[in-house]
Amino acid sequence: MDERNRKPALSDAVADSAADFAEAQRLLGQLRTLLGGVIVGQDELIAHLVTAVFAGGHVLIEGLPGLGKTHLAKALAAALGLRWARVQCTPDLMPADVTGTEVYLTAAGGASSFEFRPGPVFAQLVLVDEINRATPRTQAALLEAMQERQVTQAGVSHRLPTPFTVLATQNPIELEGTFPLPEAQLDRFMFKLTVPFPSRATLRALLDVSLDAEPADTLAPLAAPADVLRIGALARRVLLGERCKDAAVDLVAATQPAADDSAEDDARRHIRYGASPRALQALVRAARVRALMEGRVHVDLADLDAVALPVLRHRVLLRLASELDGLDTDRALAAVLEGWRSRH
Repeated sequence: MDERNRKPALSDAVADSAADFAEAQRLLGQLRTLLGGVIVGQDELIAHLVTAVFAGGHVLIEGLPGLGKTHLAKALAAALGLRWARVQCTPDLMPADVTGTEVYLTAAGGASSFEFRPGPVFAQLVLVDEINRATPRTQAALLEAMQERQVTQAGVSHRLPTPFTVLATQNPIELEGTFPLPEAQLDRFMFKLTVPFPSRATLRALLDVSLDAEPADTLAPLAAPADVLRIGALARRVLLGERCKDAAVDLVAATQPAADDSAEDDARRHIRYGASPRALQALVRAARVRALMEGRVHVDLADLDAVALPVLRHRVLLRLASELDGLDTDRALAAVLEGWRSRH
């Protein structure tokens, strides 16, 4: 056969991209190590956050004050060379304070016009601090930005920069004067992460870190925004086999409520609303990045398992009776995952 007319084989494509996959794995590993030196003792949290950013998703982080949520966002932006902005939510925060507004300008000759002044949402990484303190009207202003990657003002759509990630935090205590996020808003987040209280060893290690300046302020960029887009595109080429497709569908289906209280599946009895099809898409996208992080070019069941809880915990609602009995979503999902693992 004429070499010029030979179609590229699959092995050629794999060989061409092997170096790209290896380089992506190396960079992801370096990023996790770098952030691990800034936020001590939160390796799992860092791994999930990196996974979501490179999968193109948004993250809701819940934790007590003083656990380093804001500091981690700053460190991530610095390490990736992302332009970042911070929005401190309060009840009097208006939508225009987040998205931007039209400003009336008058030129020297008397001519006047309106000019759009972009808000903080036009950064590549936006930290929305204590999002549940903003009113529903302001929370809703983020919906279009998070889903459509654009802001519409006075009938004109303004595209947001790429990459674009929203990291929102909320405090599980001091709930007076807060506005719980509606399910439609929660579903826009790829992950909901919880920040555990550090162990005694971690607290001791914190004393060895310099207190003169925040480490995030002195981080040198490890990558550039273009690298985030490139590795994200590479992750979408990670193979997803038929077995993993069926397993992902089975996992989302297992979060749907049982038909009646006598169902054999005890975990599903407690579920009022299950995960949406958007959860299935998020599960696969995150699993592909996780596989790339682990040095594989195909998704494994372990990748689905690793990202299942942060993908599902904010998309599953329990029955009121189950909540009154002291059951929380993580415990219910742990039972669902245990049954899923036994089947796969």
